[in-house]
Amino acid sequence: MSKYKRILLKFSGEALAKDNNTIDPKTLDQIIDIIKSALVQKVEVGVVVGGGNIFRGAALTQSGINHVTGDHMGMLATVINALAISDACKRANIETVVMSGFAIGGGVCSPVDHNKAKQALNMGKVVIFSAGTGSACFTTDTGAVLRAIEIEADIVFKATKVDGVYTDDPVKNPKARRYEKLSFDEAIAKHLQIMDTAAFALCREHNLDICVFSMLDNPKTLSDILGGKPLGTIVGN
Repeated sequence: MSKYKRILLKFSGEALAKDNNTIDPKTLDQIIDIIKSALVQKVEVGVVVGGGNIFRGAALTQSGINHVTGDHMGMLATVINALAISDACKRANIETVVMSGFAIGGGVCSPVDHNKAKQALNMGKVVIFSAGTGSACFTTDTGAVLRAIEIEADIVFKATKVDGVYTDDPVKNPKARRYEKLSFDEAIAKHLQIMDTAAFALCREHNLDICVFSMLDNPKTLSDILGGKPLGTIVGN
């Protein structure tokens, strides 16, 4: 039995891409397996996904595009990814609700409403949040933390390509050591790029832990962590 009742899962947009596929079907299946592994433990799941596999506003900003315009384009990319995850969930018989940080008509998705989101979560539906905070100049990490606070999640799980936070790059340095636990102050002092400063500040203020884990090794990793195994890295107060 999991000690967490409700979690927020954060996936990067880059994680969805593979080879020449902007949205890789096999990676989508992996994400669904991860979501399923939490649902079978009766854990309520909210999801936030980035858009870097489709569009990275920062790169085009350097080439001269307006920063706010670039951020808006990036937020639209997250909506595409959210719809892809939602469709994959539905094919796996998982009910979903897709919400956007800014209004999108035509029945594509609903505006973010934390009360409706919590109602859907209570009904066992997966709520997928897109378009970040709905405002420019904020990352999807900050958006993920904001949504976690709004839905009163117990913890934010950040899915990455490595199995936690290390003292050094584990690919370049085989002697790098994985942290089991870190405080926010330690992570900031050591310049560990886990989340941006705004996301960290929100987590620290609201006493919201972050767990960094690998989505590549085993789709049951999240389930194992929920079951109490000391995998990944917990960052908190």
